[in-house]
Amino acid sequence: MRGAATPVRSGWVAALLLCTTAGASPFAYITNQGSHDVSVIDLASQQVVATVAVGRSPAGVVASGRAGRAFVSNPDSKTISVIDMRQQKVVSTLPAGDGPVGLDISGDGRQLYVADWYAGRLLVFDAHASGAAPPLASIPVGRAPAGVAAHTDEATVFVAERDDDSVAVIDTTARRVLARVRVGSHPFALLYDAARARLYALNVQSDDISVIDVRDTRRPAVVATVKVGKAPYGAALAQGGALLYVTNQRDDSVSVVDADSLRVLRTLPGFAYPEGIAAHAGRVYVVNWMDDNVQVLEAESGRKLQTIATGKNSRGFGAFIGAPADP
Repeated sequence: MRGAATPVRSGWVAALLLCTTAGASPFAYITNQGSHDVSVIDLASQQVVATVAVGRSPAGVVASGRAGRAFVSNPDSKTISVIDMRQQKVVSTLPAGDGPVGLDISGDGRQLYVADWYAGRLLVFDAHASGAAPPLASIPVGRAPAGVAAHTDEATVFVAERDDDSVAVIDTTARRVLARVRVGSHPFALLYDAARARLYALNVQSDDISVIDVRDTRRPAVVATVKVGKAPYGAALAQGGALLYVTNQRDDSVSVVDADSLRVLRTLPGFAYPEGIAAHAGRVYVVNWMDDNVQVLEAESGRKLQTIATGKNSRGFGAFIGAPADP
């Protein structure tokens, strides 16, 4: 399956967000839908240093330095694979409803949030659980929940309700929907911009980004709409948050947006169904589903620096860069 407009159990598309780092050298965890594994890239050497077998059709990923783990959603296996970031191996497999897709983790690394696409709910897990621990909570949301973004207050989570053209604001303490906001057509990925108290919702069907003011999480409001390429799917903040990079799946391009003015500065061509994207240390990493690779860009200029081969049908939907915290 290519694109979020036609979800089926045999595959999932991916993209989004920003990275976290800690004391050790960071790694990029790239989910490979076609080969059912994860390519682990050492960002110090810019090389794949491990290939980790996970569940079927892995899509979503979040790497948490505080948890010391990378979490991978396997929609066709209905599980989450938990990868130890020091050992680079799966140490736990969590049952995750009917079809887990997007996921994120609280800033303290304690709670994992997973969108269950088919069941219309947000699952909450103990991020340090072992074995096949069940979720701590199941919170009903709208239809086809996809992208998930955790607020830095560790009490709020945003969920893209794709088939409802809306974004839900979840109170994780009360475990209920606090508010909703209408966005463009078929929002899939979300990116939280803490510095600006904004949320970016990438709308794959209307080819734009809804910019949401979330200073008051009880009253989220769309304050701008940014037109980008066809089927925007993943986003990352680079250059200290000055630039917003967006992958456009069906244009085989990447849009570069000034995050302050929300003006599109340039459109970079030459990608192959780009999906996941993340930024670290002056570089941007773009995951190409069709070419089975990650392209490394210079963040300031967008110039291509390197191509890193990965597994089959690479997605990287989520915050796929992280480093284990110092012991």
